[in-house]
Amino acid sequence: MSVKHDHISRKSIRLIEYVGLLVITIATLVAGFQEISRMFVVGEVTLADLLLLFIYLEVVAMVGVYLESGKLPIRMPIYIGIVALARYLALDAKGMDDWKIIAVASAIVLLSLSVLAIRYGHLKLPYSSKPD
Repeated sequence: MSVKHDHISRKSIRLIEYVGLLVITIATLVAGFQEISRMFVVGEVTLADLLLLFIYLEVVAMVGVYLESGKLPIRMPIYIGIVALARYLALDAKGMDDWKIIAVASAIVLLSLSVLAIRYGHLKLPYSSKPD
């Protein structure tokens, strides 16, 4: 009986995962189309608009990678965070005081260094194919 329950539990979790990924993908596509529609109505495309579209694209790509491999590379959400912070700077830099700009820029540098550390770790200390 426990093997059957384990199998049902795994299938249930997998189904919840797929439903969640579907919701995320649909919501991201809707948000992207809304942004594109807004750009057409306004009649201009700004750097902040492009960065927002890039964030949406990265979210969809992250879902695709997860569906393909069953794994989520930690770098992808970090990339999204970097772009989100860059967009925040592009939108609000005029209204920010100097220390806030330095703080956001420092966060971008810190996230970038974490990506470099992760990449270095994967190259120099790859996962073993055999479980310990």
